Amino acid sequence: MTPLLLPTWLDPEYIITALGNWALWGVALIIFIECAIFPVLPGDSLLFAVGMFTAMGTIAFGGTASTFLTLFVVLILAAVGGNLTGYWVGRLIGPPLFKERTGFWGKVFNPKYIDKTHEFFEKYGARALILARFVPLVRTFVTLIAGMAKMSFRTFIAYTAIGGVLWVILITTAGFFLGGVPFIKNNFELACIIIVLISMMPMAWEAMKARRRQTS
Repeated sequence: MTPLLLPTWLDPEYIITALGNWALWGVALIIFIECAIFPVLPGDSLLFAVGMFTAMGTIAFGGTASTFLTLFVVLILAAVGGNLTGYWVGRLIGPPLFKERTGFWGKVFNPKYIDKTHEFFEKYGARALILARFVPLVRTFVTLIAGMAKMSFRTFIAYTAIGGVLWVILITTAGFFLGGVPFIKNNFELACIIIVLISMMPMAWEAMKARRRQTS
């Protein structure tokens, strides 16, 4: 079943099934590209689908332990590697990338995203690199903006690595344990939406704490 508003070629189940034995490597490439520079790819739902297909035995590299070790290492390297690429893209060519333009690329790299992501950084500081990891679109732009703002590389790599590890392990593991539930398996698009909403809870909690501090 194709997730809401996504074409068939962006459907995680379609992607993994079509790639066959190359599923993990194809997913890793997509994760890398999304985390680096192209925010419209389905990172969260792909990780969830990988966990689900692992539970079904479709994706396997030996026993369960070795399969998970392989998944985590490959996908974490892809996520963090993508962020490193995005950081340097933002640092080297960030402003021209977000200039006013029409058409598809003008919508993807709309300058308004710079202002919104700057506000995100102002609110959460370096923690934004962890919190934003769980928010589609934002996780790509926050990396680019970190590069454009010339954030200390040491700070960037520390926080983005923590975020990458948590993102891959939590979402993939959730897919493994929840993907076998009949309701979720038969309503994959709804499950993807729920996963995104749940993953945004840490950021919502931070926002609530900030509001309480302002009112106290």
